[in-house]
Amino acid sequence: MTTASKTSGPWSTPAPDLHEAVRRRAEEIFIRSGRLPGRDLQNWGQAEAEILREFSAATRRFAIVVKVNGVQYVGEYRPNASGGYRPGEFSAGDPAPVRFEGEKMFVVRHTGEELETTIVNRIG
Repeated sequence: MTTASKTSGPWSTPAPDLHEAVRRRAEEIFIRSGRLPGRDLQNWGQAEAEILREFSAATRRFAIVVKVNGVQYVGEYRPNASGGYRPGEFSAGDPAPVRFEGEKMFVVRHTGEELETTIVNRIG
């Protein structure tokens, strides 16, 4: 029997050069706003907020846990590449057809579409 459970959360990944990204965005904001002098701190603050928001959304990862023949598989997926899958689509213990291809796990959703995940852990 295959059952699914849900979990989500950020895992740490190496950060790109955020300072440089913020600097470039602040410069873009400066140019877009007509090169108004004296707004350096305001432009920097806006740029920092935008970059951190984008970085957080881009690096947030989610996982689904599926049990197959007594082994739990943790499959990680990115929400922006999940075909609209939302955590909570499966309840703990729901039967879910699953297929494996190398390090990939495909969980068939109630819609018939597959949620493609990368296996990041096997337990049992």
